[in-house]
Amino acid sequence: MPYPERRRAAPRPTERYGPGPAPSALRVVPLSSSPVLDAQTRLRLGHQMRAMYDPVIDEALDPRLAELLQQLDTDRGGGST
Repeated sequence: MPYPERRRAAPRPTERYGPGPAPSALRVVPLSSSPVLDAQTRLRLGHQMRAMYDPVIDEALDPRLAELLQQLDTDRGGGST
């Protein structure tokens, strides 16, 4: 089977940026206090996260994973007594 013809990659430019002045550095603005979420926003986020994760949590556990978890519980119980 013949091999497909390989192409060489285009040469990389020597300049990192195009012509003209280099972009200026990002400004860092210190915050006077840490960000705070109000109660209504936290409640809304909690509802949205619950709506996303409830279907995942309600899914049936793969039997192989259940067997591994049982084996871990057995190993932990046997080693601690």
